Amino acid sequence: TRRMLEALQGTGRIIGLDIDPIESVKTEERLRKAGYGEDVFICHRTNFANIDKVAEEFGKFDFVLADLGVSSMQIDNPERGFSYKQDGPLDLRLNPQIGTPASKCLSELSEDEICGMLVENADEPYAVSLAAAIYKQSHFGKSIDTTTCLKQIIEETVSPILKGEKEEEKKAILKKTCQRVFQAIRIDVNSEFEVLDAFLQKLPFVLNPGGKAAVLTFHSGEDRMVKKAFRAGRGIYYKEVSKDVIRPSARECRENGRARSTKMRWAVAMGGKE
Repeated sequence: TRRMLEALQGTGRIIGLDIDPIESVKTEERLRKAGYGEDVFICHRTNFANIDKVAEEFGKFDFVLADLGVSSMQIDNPERGFSYKQDGPLDLRLNPQIGTPASKCLSELSEDEICGMLVENADEPYAVSLAAAIYKQSHFGKSIDTTTCLKQIIEETVSPILKGEKEEEKKAILKKTCQRVFQAIRIDVNSEFEVLDAFLQKLPFVLNPGGKAAVLTFHSGEDRMVKKAFRAGRGIYYKEVSKDVIRPSARECRENGRARSTKMRWAVAMGGKE
């Protein structure tokens, strides 16, 4: 956001949407201290699925950027429960003031629902075994209240399946499995696919003629939704859409490892100057 504000050089205004009541406050404070007042930057604490309401208040947009990933600040805060690498409460809510934490969600899902969640949200190859273990622990054992507890269940479930694998390969598979399981649960807890669908349906109607939209995704399911929505709207809502996905360069990935899974697609609204 700061780089975008620098590029605008005071000639426009950015409306930043975020439902995180913790990090959005810190971001707003940093930008205010950097000299960006409300005339050029407004922090609107709402879900981006409500972009139509924001457009009603501030007017349509020349450019919309949707960054669908969780932030490094959220991942690095163990109290938020986003990472299996640090011990903390198994929460995973983007807005911890509303909704149900992941620990409680797991205790309310059936084994089949847990399995479906792991498959649909993360294409998890060990979904059946993991769902059985998670269901057994959350319903008949001690509740899965911490990130460490969930990580242990994953490792204890998958490790026996990997008996024939070399140690380094085994570690890599366990790491990927932990990432997928935490991602799948986070997506479910925050209804992320439903929110993205609502945003994509409203997006064409909040852009000015010739306005541009770009969406950064970090999950194949999200990317498929964006690709489908942009292509379906081409010639109706959008005069041009990206033909191919844009990925970060090798240099960017070296400098920022968390950029590796990023994909970007863009679209240009109908109307405006050719």
